[in-house]
Amino acid sequence: MRTKGESMAKVYICRNFFPDVLERLKSVHDLKVWDGHAETPHDVLLREMKDVEGLVPVGNRISRDVFEAAPKLRVVSNMGDGCDHIDLQEATRRGIPVGHTPNVLTETTADLAMGLLIAAARRIVEGQAFARDGRWTAHAHLDLPGVDVNNKTLGIVGLGHIGSHVAKRARAFNMRVLYHNRNRVANMETLLGVEYRAKLHDLLAESDFVVLTLPLNDRTRNLIGREEFAVMKPTAILVNVARGPIVDDGALYEALKEGRILRAAIDVTSTEPLPLDSPLFTLDNIVLMPHIGSAVPETRKKMWTLAIEQLLMGLRGERIPNCINRQVYDRA
Repeated sequence: MRTKGESMAKVYICRNFFPDVLERLKSVHDLKVWDGHAETPHDVLLREMKDVEGLVPVGNRISRDVFEAAPKLRVVSNMGDGCDHIDLQEATRRGIPVGHTPNVLTETTADLAMGLLIAAARRIVEGQAFARDGRWTAHAHLDLPGVDVNNKTLGIVGLGHIGSHVAKRARAFNMRVLYHNRNRVANMETLLGVEYRAKLHDLLAESDFVVLTLPLNDRTRNLIGREEFAVMKPTAILVNVARGPIVDDGALYEALKEGRILRAAIDVTSTEPLPLDSPLFTLDNIVLMPHIGSAVPETRKKMWTLAIEQLLMGLRGERIPNCINRQVYDRA
């Protein structure tokens, strides 16, 4: 039932996840859900926006034309932490709060980061292919020499929620952990036993493993390019669980192809899905995953539940706790 101050509104949901979570939303608002396998196609989204007041995107590109097609839109509640697919400047200009779901996916994504690090270091994906392809011989251990993770130096670029949990996991491997942030986080240095590097190139030059866990924005786009690969160790391994465009794909391909770095393991790419003709698929020294950082049912349900709760709050005119463009409230 609707609560005080909650009136019927038209709501559009871009994916049909966890129907039980949507039941409360159905009971108080006029709900329409895209039931396709992937997210709502952009042309369909534009057609549906005319009277929509609440929107829940799931990876959809919410660009200026979507806002223009939705003159009644009052709140956007994203399922996910990163909101680089949403035109936040346009949302803010229109006074529309945009919610996101940080923290609930922290542990799950940190797990994947460490999993990718170990998979690349010990060549786990290559080893499986080696066994399945009938190349397993008594001397296979000589054909797939790995890299020890223990007592190595890990560089974390972006010591936020996910980065700090990666640092905690690195303790189990007796790793020395460095971090680079735009701003130093002195209290985390004591808590996690990590060392700050003000210059990104200093961290890259010292690290045996580099893990990217920072948001995508104008400052971080193509942050890792040819110059950055040039200062890394030729034995270094790069792990990216943040956003694909933080790394220059062409520079990554060259660095791996030419042996400037040893290996990479990435869960994100500049274009998703990664086209099958991408030269990255021709390399043996890269582990490629299809953006599954939060792909654990328990985590996804928590994300979905939070997204729906924040949508309801926004439609009631309440302040969304995890609003990524808080200036809409400051301005009000």
